[in-house]
Amino acid sequence: MTFATDFHPTLLDMAKWAFTTRRVSQDDAAGMTSDFSKAKAGDLVLCEILEIGQHKKIQLSDRRASTSYPGDLVVLCLGDRYAPDQFKARAQINGSVLHLAAGGGIAGEVEAAHVRMEEPTSLRPLGLVTNRSGAVMNVAQYALPTLPGNETATVIGVFGASMNSGKTTAAASLAHGLRAAGYATAGIKATGTGAFGDFNAFEDAGVPVMDFTDAGMATTYRMPLSRIEAGFDTLVSTAANAGAEVVVVEIADGVFQQETRAILQGSRIRDRLDAILFAAPDALGVVGGVHVLEQHDLSPFAISGMVSCSPLATAEAEMATGLPVLSREDLWDPQMIHHHVQPFIRAFKDELSAA
Repeated sequence: MTFATDFHPTLLDMAKWAFTTRRVSQDDAAGMTSDFSKAKAGDLVLCEILEIGQHKKIQLSDRRASTSYPGDLVVLCLGDRYAPDQFKARAQINGSVLHLAAGGGIAGEVEAAHVRMEEPTSLRPLGLVTNRSGAVMNVAQYALPTLPGNETATVIGVFGASMNSGKTTAAASLAHGLRAAGYATAGIKATGTGAFGDFNAFEDAGVPVMDFTDAGMATTYRMPLSRIEAGFDTLVSTAANAGAEVVVVEIADGVFQQETRAILQGSRIRDRLDAILFAAPDALGVVGGVHVLEQHDLSPFAISGMVSCSPLATAEAEMATGLPVLSREDLWDPQMIHHHVQPFIRAFKDELSAA
């Protein structure tokens, strides 16, 4: 389906470019096509905001939140989204209206929403952005150079029971604590929906950070596992080549999410993890999550997340699992890092030396 619109280069100059486009060279944008029949995830799409709904701001490529107004022009990425607390969306353009599925800059057709959500912010797709050769621009074209898996850095995975379980706080706090303990540390968000919140959290913790957008994916939902694995390999290797001894990798959403479940069931990502920190909102979430991990022959070295905010919930979780529950302040503490994490780093280095 196509929708005709007059194009002028100033349209792109006037537009707000979203966080998901941050690696794109805006100077490459030279035109637009309104042929949406072959549009795919990661394609850049110029939209006009029609009506403000749930997302009232756009996260920009310079990592600033910009208030949205009807009539604003925005360059977003077409993408799928999986967010149990917000929207489920598909990367397709089948009508004259699109939805802002995520504030980081994901446009798609919303298929389902949490009951607490307002209607999604509505968009009019004006066209797919093209380069000087007339090809549609896609974030995959601006990805980091592909690298094989790295075997020299210790990799610690952070999984969670669900959205909003405290994964990002746990991951960033762990990275900060490792840095304070003297380890050259990097943070990676390996799966999820492009947004600057998690990215900034690692940077605020004082460590270099990359995410799946650096590997050419605006989101990882509905991406083939092989592509997610390749992105993980590239991100970890890039971090290690830059000097990281330890890489903290956050995996988005909960253990039942499609890509997370596939990672746990059998993947290069699962096999590469040297230790796991698990985040959960409450004691029951801890018990259920640990059980799921154990079904895949995995066991976390500790629990963190929202459960650690409650002394009573912490006591329940520790009693039920026998695992320590670490607050963000605990994870900041170099002594706690030496006690809980250093053994895994040492074991990895011993294995590396033996090999």
